Amino acid sequence: MQILYRSAFELARDIKSGHLSSVQVLDFFLDRVARFNDTLNAVVALDTERARERAAAADAAAARGEDWGPLHGVPVTIKDAFCTAGLLTVSGIPECRDNIPATNAAAVQRYIDAGAIVFGKTNVPFMTADLQSFNEIYGVSNNPWNPARTCGGSSGGAAAALAAGLTPLELGSDIGGSIRTPSHFNGVFGHKSSFGIVPYAGHLPPGEGVLTEPDLTVAGPMATCVDDLEHALDVLLGPSASDAPAWQLHLPPPSFRDVASLRVAVWADDPFCRVDSEVLRCINSVAGTLQHLGAQVDLEARPDIDPEANHRNYVLLLTAVMAGTMPESVRAMAAEAVAAADPADNSDAMLQLRGVALSHSSWQQENEIRLRTRAAWSRFFEDFDVLLCPCVHVPAFPHDHSPDMLQRRLMVNGVERPYVDLLRWAGLTLNAYLPATAVPAGLTLDGLPVGVQVVSRYLGDRTTLAVARLLERHHRAFTAPPGYAQ
Repeated sequence: MQILYRSAFELARDIKSGHLSSVQVLDFFLDRVARFNDTLNAVVALDTERARERAAAADAAAARGEDWGPLHGVPVTIKDAFCTAGLLTVSGIPECRDNIPATNAAAVQRYIDAGAIVFGKTNVPFMTADLQSFNEIYGVSNNPWNPARTCGGSSGGAAAALAAGLTPLELGSDIGGSIRTPSHFNGVFGHKSSFGIVPYAGHLPPGEGVLTEPDLTVAGPMATCVDDLEHALDVLLGPSASDAPAWQLHLPPPSFRDVASLRVAVWADDPFCRVDSEVLRCINSVAGTLQHLGAQVDLEARPDIDPEANHRNYVLLLTAVMAGTMPESVRAMAAEAVAAADPADNSDAMLQLRGVALSHSSWQQENEIRLRTRAAWSRFFEDFDVLLCPCVHVPAFPHDHSPDMLQRRLMVNGVERPYVDLLRWAGLTLNAYLPATAVPAGLTLDGLPVGVQVVSRYLGDRTTLAVARLLERHHRAFTAPPGYAQ
């Protein structure tokens, strides 16, 4: 029976019915790692012995008629930013090279409680703070479509492992495109959930035992099919343990009845972040597919926001989150630089310094701006079910690990652009806490994957996933990179 690129939840059903064994499935993925991971360096830590013990226990339980849950006996890898009890969690941080957590991150525990078996960890950048996956502990992770290109970040190892068939399901996190960008670069599906619906506790940074849920950042599933995104989100969503006695979470159903009632806005390009022509072509083809199916497609509609102002607001709030784990000396240095700077300086470097130095009162002012942006998006989604827009403005690019991120450059339509523009389309929707599903849209002329964000109103996760399912069925399903389909 086929295992490669099967739905994780289908595998669980076959394990519970006895058509497959958990041990057999685990051995299959361990063999895939042994065959392909040397080229990719996507899986960076294994927990083989404990995984084998749990797989044998899953098979014994199935033989007794016991049901561990919807992921019964399914081996999975986990992004190496989520704490895993008894298994190294480094998050690319040299000081954490020997860090073995005592407890699982909340989201990891939900996978395990559903019956999953964690057998390995996947690579990330230093402190999950880049859109490429490399660090001095584990080195560079490569893209299975072209190893000379990045697999993205920070969930880059996760996306590469999925695309190469090294794992059937992953868990990502996203504060700057870290689920959507690697999904786009590797041709897989990823869901950035609405802010606050999946517990984030146990992510490094900030680390094991930290109770604060940081602003902006979310956890969400990554997979090779929409079925797995939907079922995994059902496993993951819900209040934290401390809130569970008082409230429950029930996401509303999709906001459209059928494709004829689906209202689609398309924001495929914009002067605030010009999009590579091949990415633009693929996104427009997605819009064309939905229009051909009978959806109402509007290429001109936009929310009543200034994307440039939104980007400034987003970068300030983003770097304010990151500043929480920085030494006081760094924050003091940033404050001095801001005090001496021209108030009109809105360069990327100065925005980041302002965010690091942001006072609580200034944060409240920026949060008010963000709340007004959220209100504008709410009004927009009274007239539209979803928005299509780029995950990021370029396909996967050659590795560039030069130390100063602000000095890196990308070529877009023959024009040199700042590397940090990678945050622009991601932050456009993330800043308002909106759900976004990254869906394969096509391939560039030189064979690199392109994805599209399907975005909806806050808590409209089931709407974005329903549209993702339409596109999977009628536009493009997951396709394995050359050389990995067997």
